[in-house]
Amino acid sequence: MGAKSRRTQVAWPEESRLVPRRFVPLGGRGPEDVVADSRGRVLTGLEDGRIVRVEGLADAGRTRVQVLAETGGRPLGLELVTDDDLLVCDAERGLLRVALDDGTVRVLADSVAGEPLRFCSNVTALSDGTVCFTVSSRSHPLEHWIGDLVEHTGTGRLLRLAPGEKEPEVLLEGLQFANGLVAAHDETFLVLAQTGARRLTRYWLGGPRQGSAETLVDDLPGQPDNLWRAPGGPIWVALAGPRVAPLELLHRTGPAVRRAAARIAVRAPFRPPGTIGALAVDEQGDVLHHLTRRRSRFRMVTSACEADGRLILGSLWERGLGVCDLPAPTE
Repeated sequence: MGAKSRRTQVAWPEESRLVPRRFVPLGGRGPEDVVADSRGRVLTGLEDGRIVRVEGLADAGRTRVQVLAETGGRPLGLELVTDDDLLVCDAERGLLRVALDDGTVRVLADSVAGEPLRFCSNVTALSDGTVCFTVSSRSHPLEHWIGDLVEHTGTGRLLRLAPGEKEPEVLLEGLQFANGLVAAHDETFLVLAQTGARRLTRYWLGGPRQGSAETLVDDLPGQPDNLWRAPGGPIWVALAGPRVAPLELLHRTGPAVRRAAARIAVRAPFRPPGTIGALAVDEQGDVLHHLTRRRSRFRMVTSACEADGRLILGSLWERGLGVCDLPAPTE
């Protein structure tokens, strides 16, 4: 990675139950990322390319799902610039900007150094118009995501697209399935999730450590996926799956063994485990909430955000959203 690493000791709070109280069907599969606008409405992208907005999540009687746009690809991570302007990481088309008032889709970047952008994962926007985003893998496409986790390729990237530029620059390489991304409140650093390393990494955008990276939270109890935060609030970390000890043992073997295992994994039937989880952490890496549930009917939580007084869960696997109670504030 060409960056510093520092293990952070984590004081884990007592586990709280993560219980979806309602399921909101969306008429399509895979609401992988969920984000909330200023009015408490939730936006997400579906497997068929649609971007939808859901309002009234706190009351089943007034819940409404509206299709706003179609990307023509597979939308993953989202970032609202305004309530009517959305950045989209599309696993097939690259980094997009979507006007939600008329559904217009514009490609901001679809290559870097002559290499097509594939498997863009999550995105965040800075106040000066800079856009930072992650690429999970340069070796495996989205449909073979499990192959990258098994092979442990370390081909994930963190990219930055400056205002007015058409070509992104590479900030970090060698990441283990780079995924969720958020900026600090003062924009001095980014926090990104490395799913394959069970780690949150801090990348410094300013100050004396500008351009360097370090571990913010290590040894997470599951595989971190998308990140989300509200202004002034904590960072919500979705845990897409629990810790898998045999997978960690496999990661210590040689590349040839891992490649062979990955070829088997992408062909094997997959069903997510019943354990789901989410964390809330602050900018110092302290864990404020540790939510989990075993034997959950709602599976593979890939995103979590606060909206309408609830915690909303997205999933690459499910055909709708989970609506949970927010945990009580920490003192």
